Amino acid sequence: MELAIATPKGNQGTVQVSEAAFGTEYNQDLIHQTVVAFLAGGRQGTRAQKNRSAVSGGGRKPHAQKGTGRARAGTIRSPLWRGGGVTFAAQPQDHTQKLNRKMYRSAMRSIVSELARQERLIIVESFDLAEPKTKALIAKLGEYKLTEALIVTEEVSQNLYLSSRNLHKVDVRDAAAVDPVSLINFDKVLVTVAALKKLEEILV
Repeated sequence: MELAIATPKGNQGTVQVSEAAFGTEYNQDLIHQTVVAFLAGGRQGTRAQKNRSAVSGGGRKPHAQKGTGRARAGTIRSPLWRGGGVTFAAQPQDHTQKLNRKMYRSAMRSIVSELARQERLIIVESFDLAEPKTKALIAKLGEYKLTEALIVTEEVSQNLYLSSRNLHKVDVRDAAAVDPVSLINFDKVLVTVAALKKLEEILV
């Protein structure tokens, strides 16, 4: 299949891409599962509280089992005691979800295919800046009538990275670092021809 190459003056020329990578049917359930798994994998799960065995002290029995009139107790670090452990102490958690590699790639193909169908995928020959200026990046995006976009290049240049990091509605990625969440978070995805070919190699 062929996709149009955009220029500031309009579409000029086409690029040949694989039907298997950019002509896949939209699978909403698979995309949802992939996005949920991707976000879950990004959670740290670092929380911890001390239970009765983790609290320091309480090594000996505080008083005799019988004859004192008090309730029997084996340690002063019981959750019932002041300074004791937490009853149901929180522990570090692993939130990752299993997702097969084939499912992930299939979901990515479904996303980029839908972007192409909705004309949200803007393909350009190249996209770089001569100097690291945010104003220059805004002007260059304005040539394509864009104010926010995900910019995907084969390799992220230093000038492009420095120019974009102060714009919260613009993100820059190389083809290998593109993920499902970054693709669906932006209304438009601007991708160079070289990055498109590299993305095609990854997805097929």
